[in-house]
Amino acid sequence: MKKEIYLAGGCFWGVERYFSLINGVTATQVGYANGQGPAPTYEEVCTGTAGFAETVQVIYEPRKAPLPFLLRLYLASIDPTSVNRQGHDQGIQYRTGIYYTDPADRAVALQALEREQAHHDRPLAVEVLPLGNFYPAEEYHQRYLVKNPNGYCHLDPGLFDQARQAKPTPDERWPLPSREELARRLTPQQYAVTQEQGTEPPFRNPYWEEERPGIYVDVTTGRPLFLSAHKFPSSCGWPSFSRPLDAALVEERTDRSHGMVRTEVLAAHSHAHLGHLFADGPKELGGRRYCINSAALRFIPREEMEDAGYGDLLPLVEGRAGTTQNQTH
Repeated sequence: MKKEIYLAGGCFWGVERYFSLINGVTATQVGYANGQGPAPTYEEVCTGTAGFAETVQVIYEPRKAPLPFLLRLYLASIDPTSVNRQGHDQGIQYRTGIYYTDPADRAVALQALEREQAHHDRPLAVEVLPLGNFYPAEEYHQRYLVKNPNGYCHLDPGLFDQARQAKPTPDERWPLPSREELARRLTPQQYAVTQEQGTEPPFRNPYWEEERPGIYVDVTTGRPLFLSAHKFPSSCGWPSFSRPLDAALVEERTDRSHGMVRTEVLAAHSHAHLGHLFADGPKELGGRRYCINSAALRFIPREEMEDAGYGDLLPLVEGRAGTTQNQTH
């Protein structure tokens, strides 16, 4: 699945080049957005009378380049407090803006600006609006800095190296959804288990007998939690693991429900209920049994991990890495 976002950040020659270098961005195009009138020329845009902004269309793969990550890089490339000016370029066509086609992206953009505002004494001047219109610029503007490596660019050249090397943080890669979003996206059973501490029926769940190599991720966020290598056969009727992918990815707390005293296991990031921890696991594996509801997990087979955006974790599944530290949190 691919998505799009439209970003105005001054002269679009440099902005387009900058975003084209980011892993997970599959296509870029420069153009004129959110003005009045049909298909303007560059000369008409430069007059400022029609109100168009030089804008870059960014097509991206959310699993590799999630929107919070792209917006962090965008804000790092502009002066977000400058009104109608970036670098030496001045005029309404050089204003900064985030223009979205998916209404859900508005909240993501506003959250990014709220975080950014904490670093500035002056108010931000970045507008967040639905995309009203977008007209591709003339062909000579497209990939201008590829065609003209020494051409004008208002961006610091060091930003291009940063773009090539940039990676999303775990929180950007696996953001927390709202309860409303979870209610829309999850099945009733998944919601009951993860949000209401429910339990699915034993023996009648999809991962109890799953034996393929792969990873198990939090169904609410997609953050990896368990490896197939740590899963072992159990007669309990639920998936059983000797340990999580990393101890910091889960949290434990005392559960006194149903007249019992048990150790509840939750996803540390999302606080989704996963299951319970027992001390009756195989001794040779450490003696612990993480008894986890299938409904709290999504299994991604090894052969699908690259396409699903988990290619960096393949060495863990294939036994080529001895530690998971700093790879998932």
